[in-house]
Amino acid sequence: GYRSGMLIRRRLADGRKARCGAGLPAAGLGGAWLVCALAGGCSSPFDAKATDALKTSVIESAKRETAPLLRDTGSGPQPIAAPALLTRAPGEVSLPAERMAELEAMAGPGAKRPEQPDVGQDLLGGVSEVFPVTLQQVIASSVRNNLDVEVARIEPGIASAQLAVAESAFDWTFFTNFNHENLDRPQPGQVLAPGLTTSRAQQRQNVGYETGVRKPLTSGGRLSVSQGQTYTDDDSPGVDLLPEPYNTAQATVRLEQPLLRNFGSDVATAEIRLNRNAERASVLDLEAAMLGTVTNTERAYWELVRSRRSLEIVQRLFDRGVQTRDVLRGRVAFDAKPAEIADAVATVERRRAQVIRAQNSLRQASDRLKALVNDPRLTVGSEALVSPADEPPDAPVTFSLLDSISTALRRRPEVQRAVLGIDDATIRQKVADNARLPQLDLALQAQFAGLDSSTREAYDQLNEGKFVDYLVAASFEQPIGNRGPEAGFRRSQLERLRSVGEYRRAVQAVVLDVKTALRNVRTNYQLIEQTRASRLAATENLRTLEVLERTTQSLTPDFLDLKFRRQENLAQAELDEVSALTDYSIALADLAAAEGVALTRNRVEFVVPEGK
Repeated sequence: GYRSGMLIRRRLADGRKARCGAGLPAAGLGGAWLVCALAGGCSSPFDAKATDALKTSVIESAKRETAPLLRDTGSGPQPIAAPALLTRAPGEVSLPAERMAELEAMAGPGAKRPEQPDVGQDLLGGVSEVFPVTLQQVIASSVRNNLDVEVARIEPGIASAQLAVAESAFDWTFFTNFNHENLDRPQPGQVLAPGLTTSRAQQRQNVGYETGVRKPLTSGGRLSVSQGQTYTDDDSPGVDLLPEPYNTAQATVRLEQPLLRNFGSDVATAEIRLNRNAERASVLDLEAAMLGTVTNTERAYWELVRSRRSLEIVQRLFDRGVQTRDVLRGRVAFDAKPAEIADAVATVERRRAQVIRAQNSLRQASDRLKALVNDPRLTVGSEALVSPADEPPDAPVTFSLLDSISTALRRRPEVQRAVLGIDDATIRQKVADNARLPQLDLALQAQFAGLDSSTREAYDQLNEGKFVDYLVAASFEQPIGNRGPEAGFRRSQLERLRSVGEYRRAVQAVVLDVKTALRNVRTNYQLIEQTRASRLAATENLRTLEVLERTTQSLTPDFLDLKFRRQENLAQAELDEVSALTDYSIALADLAAAEGVALTRNRVEFVVPEGK
């Protein structure tokens, strides 16, 4: 489910209220939102005495990460630092406005650029068709068409079907039996008096049916209600029955209920709760796949921007080298030496190689983006080129480490999935604990019967309740030593402890992701200004040298070497500035992914489809 729109919504696949690990409501600092999952809000709560330390450990693992960012003011914990806007030190390049305009026109984002750089021949030996796209367009297409998302989108449906299978275990079942029995067997006769014995043959025909319904109960037992009729025709020699033939009607109610092992809804419905958690986990996996796809698409888009700008820069560097080489060739008759011309030619060819590499990098970046977008009009197999239409932003953002961590702990699917893991382990421990009990089963049955030559009369007797059988039965079973169940329970305890450790590890990993992303955002924002100042200074150096060349300076070897080096210094400064700009955009995308808000940030609405 996706929708490229304005907001983000979440709901369970079948419209149920959020329970323990699905939906996972927002909470205060430090993960207090886990109270529902860890303090009895789920179907299978932790045992109060046995899990106090465990519950505290889980909650404190989230609080511990935010505690250093808070201070006690007497009225409760308050943030140490308020949200702040990114800042950076201004560059030291200070020139008149007209000079700055000239430098910006020579190099950098403001320099004149071709509508489409020369990307060389494609693999078909022709010129590639170019498709300009915006960031929002590629994100919308990747959410719709990306293959990873397409696969993940199927999983909630599979999990929903599996949940329906588990729930169907408690459905009513209709059953019916039919039998036709024809007996003709010898049997010993019974001596009634000297010379008088009963028949030594049994000849009887029975035709009957039974029909009813049965239902497993959430208490662990089973209830069945049935009724049936049997027609009997006894032709045994020497046997006279009244009535004969006759019809027997019966109605039976039977309840089978375990009293110790397998008793209770915690055990009987364990598979349902586990499958419900699996359904929620599949939804979280879908959200994680969409978050990853959106983030990777945004990263690939800015990498494509970097590749295109890099190609433009090295092409401009190549063009400057060609101009210098041509000028040098034109002065062969004056002061240019063959060695100097050879050096210029070598430099130009080296730059031509850089252009070829940049062309390849651009095509590779285009294909990587096409693979993520998976647009049927821009398949990976085509040689069409994707051209970015957006420029990387250079605007500061407001950041807060405390807010980012708190948001990530609420929104990251990994943390929510870890909570589901704790609930799964708790459910299994509850079942394993119950399995240690002896098997003590109770069976209760009442059967109403009627018998007559007429079927109607037999049912009338049944309805009058003249003949009623009652059955009460109990069975007991206990393994000697009980080693298997006890070992299974110990294993379930360790698995639950492991699930808590995995939750704590997920929390720690999320906090590390947030801090790393925030540092990258701040670092790259600061680098934009420093690389821009470096590029302006390098541009001024080259401009000054070109002025000297046009006025008084002769083309000495040292001067040519200096000119080539300044051209390359300027190109490297331009590449550094482009890297800082694109890295800043990528860092913002990584920060949104670390906080779990990449979908919201890109106006993608996450709607879980109704499970049917």
